[in-house]
Amino acid sequence: MSYLLHSSPEKSENIESLKKKSPSMPVLAPREDQVIHTIKVTATGYTAGYESTGKRPGHPQYGITYSGVKVKRDKNKVSTIAADPKVFPLGSILYIPDYGYGVVADTGSAIKGEKIDLYFSTTKQVFKEWGKKDVEVQLIKRGNGKCTEEMLNRLGEAVETYRFLPSFVLEEAV
Repeated sequence: MSYLLHSSPEKSENIESLKKKSPSMPVLAPREDQVIHTIKVTATGYTAGYESTGKRPGHPQYGITYSGVKVKRDKNKVSTIAADPKVFPLGSILYIPDYGYGVVADTGSAIKGEKIDLYFSTTKQVFKEWGKKDVEVQLIKRGNGKCTEEMLNRLGEAVETYRFLPSFVLEEAV
């Protein structure tokens, strides 16, 4: 049973019915009191493919981030992103306008300073949905240097349930 949905069977049923009625509702920006810092960054898109990583599907590390988690893009939950760990340590949680919630799970040789790289499944999506933009991102939780699948799953479940990240989830996340 999910740690978010453990309070009562009635609450679980209500949340499940809400999910079914609105599976593609956009996520909400964090509340103002949750924002630690807003910073302007240059955001680009990347894929797990050769053009971004130099790895092909048969490679054992294909689709695996620097932190060891699998890349993911889910605009209704959370996505993995790459950042300079000196600016945003692994595990940091950002809200990126027009992209959603991103968790720093990766680094990149070209991602230095105030740059981030947003994961997309295909290069077509990178060009169609993002490209390269200067954007003000909101840091809502500073990472502790690691990112795990369990953390991504908890955060994704919370965003799917509430459409944002409640403070109690952020306190437990990192």
